Amino acid sequence: MGDTQDSSSIPSEVILCDTFSLVPGTGSPLSLILTHKELLIQNLSLDAQLSPQYSLALTDCIGCRSFRGKDPTDLGGYFTAVFYPLRGKALGTTVYRQRVSRTFRAEGSRDKEQNFNVAQSWAKKIWEMAEEQEHPGNPLPSSCRFLVLLNPFAGTGKASALFQTHVIPMLTEANATFTLLETERPKQAYELVRDEDLSGWDAIVVMSGDGLVFEVINGLMERPDWVCAIKKPIAVLPGGSGNALAASISYYSGHKQAVGNKLLNNCTFILCKGQPVPLDLVSFTTSSGRRIFSFLSFAWGLISDVDIESERYRFMGSARFSFGTFVRLTALRTYRGRLSYQAAKTSVDTAPESDSHRRTLNDSTDIVNPHVLEDSLLVPLNEPVPPHWTTVMEDQFVLVLLLYQSHLGADLFTAPMVQSPGEGVMQLFYATSRVSRASLLKLFLAMEKGTHLHESIPHIINVPVTAFRVEPFESNGIMTVDGEAIPCCSLQGQIHKGLGRIISIPQPS
Repeated sequence: MGDTQDSSSIPSEVILCDTFSLVPGTGSPLSLILTHKELLIQNLSLDAQLSPQYSLALTDCIGCRSFRGKDPTDLGGYFTAVFYPLRGKALGTTVYRQRVSRTFRAEGSRDKEQNFNVAQSWAKKIWEMAEEQEHPGNPLPSSCRFLVLLNPFAGTGKASALFQTHVIPMLTEANATFTLLETERPKQAYELVRDEDLSGWDAIVVMSGDGLVFEVINGLMERPDWVCAIKKPIAVLPGGSGNALAASISYYSGHKQAVGNKLLNNCTFILCKGQPVPLDLVSFTTSSGRRIFSFLSFAWGLISDVDIESERYRFMGSARFSFGTFVRLTALRTYRGRLSYQAAKTSVDTAPESDSHRRTLNDSTDIVNPHVLEDSLLVPLNEPVPPHWTTVMEDQFVLVLLLYQSHLGADLFTAPMVQSPGEGVMQLFYATSRVSRASLLKLFLAMEKGTHLHESIPHIINVPVTAFRVEPFESNGIMTVDGEAIPCCSLQGQIHKGLGRIISIPQPS
């Protein structure tokens, strides 16, 4: 993507073709050719400093507007087209969305109004063609209304400033409107989405770490109208330390791995150009009877220890997790308990349990009881797991992780086999006391690039599952759901395929 040099001279399916000049510039004439896919710019002068021709893909265009010159005597009509192509192809640089803005002046007539009409018609047609590149079933309107929930204390505390400098300009260029609410306390977002009328917004945008998304999901599921409310599209912008969901959505949308402001640029582009797609949610039930809904992960052992204990290093940003991992590996802990799971089915099975499983995966949004989401794969926690489940023979664990998105953090590509947010499968990773510190170190180092699945790392087990149960024999460990600490206790969960909605850019299969 981006500026493509040496395009063919005259493309097929030309929609508009005219002569303009570039602003600012020398006034040299340019030929603009608009097709269904691109805006082709050809230099008609002999100026060697200008590229002879290049193109801008309409899939990268987020806005186009026409305007008149500020000088009343200026006869020109103007339009500006804004693109965010992928750039950074030099060796060792990250490819991410970078802004390209081009302003053109129509000056073919001595009639000021006629020049403006030409510019206006080009701006309108470019935007129409850019919207045509999006999925035809996109239910979001062209001028979206977003409710933005921002945690100013997340990560290193820079979310508010980044929203002003990076997000607002792009939303303005995309002609989107928003209402910004900066949270002041924990559970404020949970209470807002649980209690308020959300019909005034087309989507809920969360700019924070993964914790605020956790609040929003659970708030929506607490509403009396949760069946409809959970379909309200959610968009995520990285503003915290972990940013796992943001990194996953960026990956699903065709981007290479990025962190920091580069990831923010990618995710804001997705917000402007994306569409609602199914999002898997996992329903947890604890031994105390608590119901928790999750979009990302469950962890017990090493990973949850690092996640919570590294809070003291929050000033380090995402590097806190790497540092915390090295600290914890020096004093490795084991936890006694029982792990059981139902493996994901990959072939047709006529057993009744498999029939139930297939219905849950393929038709999980068909809610039988509108008041309660049923966990059809689970039996009560005080009963033995179903006989077709697998129980791990060993009972001393170093780590247990269930992950249903591709990333565990912005720089932790933990589940590269996950290609979309709605696949209906949890990836179970676990390691018992037989694993060595060297293997764990190798795992985490390789996880940064997602190469750990192709390396030989003894005693690290990966199984795709649809339901699971964890029963710790002691209650002194740390458990996390989506990075949020919960009391260490027996719990179980199952996945509900595509129950929620998140804004992404689906890629061709």
